[in-house]
Amino acid sequence: MYRPVDLARRHGLSAQAVRNYEDAGVIPPAARTAAGYRVYTDDHAGALDAYVALVAGFGYGAAGEVMQSVLRGDLPSALAVLSSAHVRLQRDRETVERVASAAVVLASSAPAAPGREGLVSIGVLAHRLGVTPATLRKWERAGVLAPARSRRARVYSPDDVRDAELAHLLRRGGYLLDRIAAVIGQVRAAGGPGPLAASIDQWRERITARGLAMLTGSARLADYLAFLGLGRPGAAVPVGAAARAVPDRTGSS
Repeated sequence: MYRPVDLARRHGLSAQAVRNYEDAGVIPPAARTAAGYRVYTDDHAGALDAYVALVAGFGYGAAGEVMQSVLRGDLPSALAVLSSAHVRLQRDRETVERVASAAVVLASSAPAAPGREGLVSIGVLAHRLGVTPATLRKWERAGVLAPARSRRARVYSPDDVRDAELAHLLRRGGYLLDRIAAVIGQVRAAGGPGPLAASIDQWRERITARGLAMLTGSARLADYLAFLGLGRPGAAVPVGAAARAVPDRTGSS
């Protein structure tokens, strides 16, 4: 049997954090001594191990959903959360590769023919991309482009042209506008396709690290499911089995 502080030390947490996790339903309810102190068992230790590992790979929200589903005996819902996270990770991986390809194309492309003060009109940009002005206005409403105005007419800077070219590449690749807007935001934050290309390896490393953390979290969850005897048809989670009367013991509640 364990006190809150015993479980907390395993993961560098505070005893209050362990109590908070119990209150949040991501580990089973604790048994209480006659004096009201919480007492945890291997059941709680396994649940906490799984939850902490899931947080590292999937984030607090998804990890909480998974553990709450497991503890109420709803394994399909828990697995659905994990599957959705893996789909998002693969989508992020594909995004990085598309951005990497686009950055190479943009870096080697000829600069846009500038108009007055280096700006181009919506008609010039539409012609350059082979799209209609209405398409560019639609991209603007989606947050992909943010042109300035000159006498109420849209004008596009060289950076705007770069963003439009990248958006055009991604659109042809089947990306939805909300995803394109997110990618364009990353390009702007990086300072253009040159610095963007230099940061792509870091993005890949982060995605790989997240994938490995998700793998570890899934493994800890599998260990906990095996402890519970879950995964077999008709199996039920023994929620509350640990919350029975136990001998009094000195320790924090």
